Amino acid sequence: MRFKELKYYNFRNIDNSSIDTDCQNVILEGINGQGKTNILESVYLLSYGSSFRTSNSKEIITFNKDSVHIVGIACDDDGIEHKVEYINHSGKRKIILDGKDIRDRKELIYNFPSIVFSHEDINFVKGEPEYRRRFFDQTFSMYDPLYLDNLRRYKIILMQRNAAIKSKQISLLSLYDERLVRYGLDISSKREEGVKMFNDIFPSLYKEISGTEKNLSIKYQPSWRELKSEDEVMNYLESTRERDINLMTTSSGIHRDRFTVFDDNGPFSQSGSTGQIRLASLLFRLAEARFFIKMTGKKPVLLIDDVLLELDNIKRGSFLSLLTDYSQAFFTFLPDEKYFSSRKDEMLEYIVMEGKVEKKA
Repeated sequence: MRFKELKYYNFRNIDNSSIDTDCQNVILEGINGQGKTNILESVYLLSYGSSFRTSNSKEIITFNKDSVHIVGIACDDDGIEHKVEYINHSGKRKIILDGKDIRDRKELIYNFPSIVFSHEDINFVKGEPEYRRRFFDQTFSMYDPLYLDNLRRYKIILMQRNAAIKSKQISLLSLYDERLVRYGLDISSKREEGVKMFNDIFPSLYKEISGTEKNLSIKYQPSWRELKSEDEVMNYLESTRERDINLMTTSSGIHRDRFTVFDDNGPFSQSGSTGQIRLASLLFRLAEARFFIKMTGKKPVLLIDDVLLELDNIKRGSFLSLLTDYSQAFFTFLPDEKYFSSRKDEMLEYIVMEGKVEKKA
């Protein structure tokens, strides 16, 4: 999949214009605050129907305007051209693919697979468990529609169960428990399997780029521990029901699972330096891209947002040399930043200044 053209109307600070992106590598160069990341965000919006920067849709609309319209012209792996549109008018979102309204965002995910590398990724190693759960849920959902469906069902039942606890409708808990366990165990099983495959990719990437023999791996720690059968988990939920009532929430389940990065000395968030943690976090995304290719045979679009600045020149070069399997990549760089050791054969370079995007001379 490749985006051939992007068109904007009232999107953040970007001029109402169109940008030719019909190239494998699109370079966006400029000082901070000019709109480079906005371009990456627009591709993400067309790929997921949501932003990786904000949950407030008003923030993506140009100041003093009440609507935004982004259009992407894309070509799939079979050479077929598609038109995808993101529209938000007065808080009402609409996504259109080839002239038809999209009712479920997963239609976008499987048509326009994109992976974003951002500064917030450092939370994958040292942030709260929620960040790693979200990362792996997104990673597994990109190739497994059933995983995504069950995750959605689980979250709905969890909300209903928590509401029943708070309203003291205790008689409903057994009904919710049965469904929570069914979907939860399926998700937990796929998480365990997925982490094993992820660990076939991630540790070797870290060794190669860090130049060390440090053994990093992801350990999956399910909230329901070693409980495998529905009956075992149902009994466990019943035994902890009083605790849930006292806490007024569901205290166990896949929403409490942990994914922890370990090295030979224990949790890497404690033993790793800031530079090592930053590199490991960056490699989460590279491993995600390789994992996606392994599971689907498709190559994703990469959105790489100023994340290489904190790497030294050697590690930066090593990282870029490993970026070989992708359908298209959008990079943001500072002016005159040395990003590639040699010019890539297929590359479009733009200067972004105050929302204007112009080809580099």
